[in-house]
Amino acid sequence: MKVVRDPLVWLLLLFIALLALMPYSGPLFSAMFPELPRPVYQQQSFWSLTLAHFSLVGVSSLVATVVGVGAGIAVTRPAGREFRSLVETIAAMGQTFPPVAVLAIAVPVMGFGREPAIIALILYGILPVLQGTLAGLASVPSSVLSVAQGMGMNGWQRLLKVELPLAAPVMIAGIRISVIVNIGTATIASTVGANTLGTPIIIGLSGFNTAYVIQGAVLVALAAILVDRAFERLARLLSRHHRGR
Repeated sequence: MKVVRDPLVWLLLLFIALLALMPYSGPLFSAMFPELPRPVYQQQSFWSLTLAHFSLVGVSSLVATVVGVGAGIAVTRPAGREFRSLVETIAAMGQTFPPVAVLAIAVPVMGFGREPAIIALILYGILPVLQGTLAGLASVPSSVLSVAQGMGMNGWQRLLKVELPLAAPVMIAGIRISVIVNIGTATIASTVGANTLGTPIIIGLSGFNTAYVIQGAVLVALAAILVDRAFERLARLLSRHHRGR
């Protein structure tokens, strides 16, 4: 019964149902937009676009997480503290630099496709991860670190066994923001030839086909909500685990 009542399960089932039924939604969109000769996007399947979209987000978010967490750990160690301001400034520049501008610069060098989009999403996703890592590590009580040091733990042991486990909920919050932002931002990757759920949106905007825009936007929004709820569940599990310990 718990599974049946789980909102996350219902969201997942709704998302799968929309993917399966969208190609057959012609009568609905014809009634909504009678002036459109082809109201349902059919150049590519929504399944393949979804897989491509999540692949793009997954790769870029994984790299952004590794870089952001690694940089956050490095600048909170004694040897790297003097570089903290520089690292935060660089990460902030990546966040404020428009992804479209990154694509415009990267395409002449890397060509059309996934690669320039991945670069743009990585730059856009690092800052929330870095900020979450810094905030999480700063939230670890100094008394706990003193106890760990008194137990004879070296720096790496304190980091792996004390700091990261205690900082994990806050770090997950930063990763969560980064991934959700990238799910929405990845739609612009279709402007440089990458297949994403933004493809119907871009084609719809260029062809004045509002139905295409709605179909892509609904799936992207539901995907973001689904992933957001999954991260919320993960954060609750981590908090419960730490309280149990």
